[in-house]
Amino acid sequence: MFTALVTIFTTSFMIALSGALMPGPVLTVTVTESTRRGAFAGPLMMLGHGILELALIVALLAGLAPLLNQDKVFITVSVVGGVILLWMGVSMLRQLPDTSLTVEASSDKSRNLVLAGILLSLANPYWLIWWATIGMGYIVVSVKYGAAGVAAFFSGHILADFIWYSLVSFGVARGKRFLSDGAYRKLIGFCASFLLLFSCYFFYSAIDRLV
Repeated sequence: MFTALVTIFTTSFMIALSGALMPGPVLTVTVTESTRRGAFAGPLMMLGHGILELALIVALLAGLAPLLNQDKVFITVSVVGGVILLWMGVSMLRQLPDTSLTVEASSDKSRNLVLAGILLSLANPYWLIWWATIGMGYIVVSVKYGAAGVAAFFSGHILADFIWYSLVSFGVARGKRFLSDGAYRKLIGFCASFLLLFSCYFFYSAIDRLV
């Protein structure tokens, strides 16, 4: 069981890191606020983000727990999650030549960064798609190991977000780029390759349960 929990934690961390790396509204606001409010902007944004995701996990488990172990649910979620992971990985690789850490300043004037983290996550349609597919797939797998499995999934997931956004805030607050665009692209390329491999695992899991 220990090996399974470590695997859940590690893969959850890598997939969450892959999503966190991609530019979007949360990253834009984090960069902007870090220039004004320092290195704590990123962690505060992720605190709000994490509160929202923890509440979502609790709600999913409370309402859907009896369904999570059914073969039809497992197979459907695995296939859909595999498709989304495949799409994400291919999209990241295709966008790689033009990907940059440079973002334009945001006009967002929010003073409550925890609330901003919650609202920006809710306003992102890709966040909802992620949890309806990949996130649900992970919960289906994790819940087989009880509370420890779900805790391993969530801790790996949220730790990736906190680490990346803390690094971004620290680098911006110090007034320098801590990661070159070239190194950034290599990191995204690695994560995209990981997503493609893990999409294969999702497909394999669905086929294995089917037969």
